[in-house]
Amino acid sequence: MTEQNMIIGGGCFWCVEAAFNQIKGVKSAISGYCGGDEKDANYDTICSGNTEHVEVVKITFDPEQVSYERLLMLFFSVHDATQLNRQGNDIGTQYRSVIFYLDESQQKIAEKMIETFNRENIFDQKVVTSIEKAKQFYIAEDYHQGYYLKNPNKGYCAAVIAPKFQKFKAQHSELLK
Repeated sequence: MTEQNMIIGGGCFWCVEAAFNQIKGVKSAISGYCGGDEKDANYDTICSGNTEHVEVVKITFDPEQVSYERLLMLFFSVHDATQLNRQGNDIGTQYRSVIFYLDESQQKIAEKMIETFNRENIFDQKVVTSIEKAKQFYIAEDYHQGYYLKNPNKGYCAAVIAPKFQKFKAQHSELLK
C-alpha cells in the first residue's frame, strides 16, 4: 500500500480534521500550520495573522481506497471556497481557503478543478481558493488534535462545527468509515 499526503486549509482546522478523519481510506487527518516562513509556528503566533501561516489539515490517505480528486471534492463541500480570507466569523489570512500542493500532479488537478468550478458556475460566486506550493508543515498543539470529537458540546463546536459536520456526514454517508 502506498500512502499519499495532501495539505488543505478551509478555515478553522477543527471542522476539516473531524470531517476527513471519518472518510474511508484516510489514515490520518492532523491539524497544523503551513504557508509561512517563521520557524516553529504555533497557535499564538499564527493567530496574529502576521506569519502567513494557515490553519491546515495534513491528510494521509490510501489512493487505492480514496483518490486525491475525491478528497478535493470533499474539501470543497466542507467549507465555503468563495470567501476570501475568512470562514464565517473566522476572519484573517490564517483562515484562507488554500490547497498546498506537494507535487506537480496535485497542482494540476487542483487548478483544473477550480477552473471547472468557476467556468461552470458550480458555486454562487467565484472560487477564491489559492493553490500554493507547500512549505514546512508544523503540527498543531496536542489539544487541537481531534478537538471537535473530544469537545462537541463546547460553544464554538456546538454552534459552528456541529451543523457543518452533520451536513457533511449526511451528504457523504457512503464514504464514511
